[in-house]
Amino acid sequence: MAAVLLYFAFRGVNWREFLATVRQARPEYLALAACMGSASYFMRGLRWRVLLSAEKLIPRVTVFWATMTGYLGNSFLPARAGEVVRSVLVGRSAGLSKSFALATALTERMLDVVALVLIGAAAILALPGRPEWLLSAVRALAAVGLVGLLAVLVATRLEKLLKRILLWLPLPAPWRTRLVGMLEQFLVGMRAIQQPGRALSFIVFSAVIWITDALATMVVARALGLTLTLPQSFLLLVALGLASAAPSTPGYVGIYQFVAVTLLPPFGFSRSEALAYIIVAQALTYLIVTAWGLLGLWRMGAGAMRA
Repeated sequence: MAAVLLYFAFRGVNWREFLATVRQARPEYLALAACMGSASYFMRGLRWRVLLSAEKLIPRVTVFWATMTGYLGNSFLPARAGEVVRSVLVGRSAGLSKSFALATALTERMLDVVALVLIGAAAILALPGRPEWLLSAVRALAAVGLVGLLAVLVATRLEKLLKRILLWLPLPAPWRTRLVGMLEQFLVGMRAIQQPGRALSFIVFSAVIWITDALATMVVARALGLTLTLPQSFLLLVALGLASAAPSTPGYVGIYQFVAVTLLPPFGFSRSEALAYIIVAQALTYLIVTAWGLLGLWRMGAGAMRA
């Protein structure tokens, strides 16, 4: 699939214009965008910590290292395996159930989809001359987001039914008991967002994260001599975020390129400029995630050995 998307993304690109756009990148703007990206990742760790606090208050730096190790895993492993990696690491480091940690990580992801749909709808309404296909896409994605939100809210109220189903399965008794225990921990993680104080903190962190990311998106464009407005930046982030929400290739190679050359030309970008922009932005993201992720992997590993 990645190869097919890359083919369509690269088709019709003027490589001379592509190279000219990349060569004019201004390092001071890229450095600023890297700092903003690092701050966004740190706030993502704090947001996850809000959900984890339903079980135990964990040091901020521990959650940050686990978060960055998870993003490192998503960048180099398929099927969003980084979500499992960060959950295992934070569970081992803080003495939490790994099922609970994974449940909070998945809950965070599902709520992020809902937030992206709402942001996308607002961004589209703020854009002049918005194409009809964008409105249709947001309506379809809104349905997906609502399904995810309902899954978070409803699953916790069906605990008895879900336990009965697990106990009914034709499996050895120890297996059924273990599955029920995992379900209980998983539902505790999903209930974390239902406490009003935690929900408010989660919403505030989400708003700050996405505003920071949108501003960083504008800064990367400026580094290449291109212009993105705030609504356009939000819409690009929404498209990239939703395209990467499902399990995909490591680092979302192919997906990001295809989204960029599809979405940015209506905003005045040529296909070559759109491709240059997304490759530079993705390379910068890889640099940030790899640097912090490897450091986090070392710190979490060293912490485990000391324990």
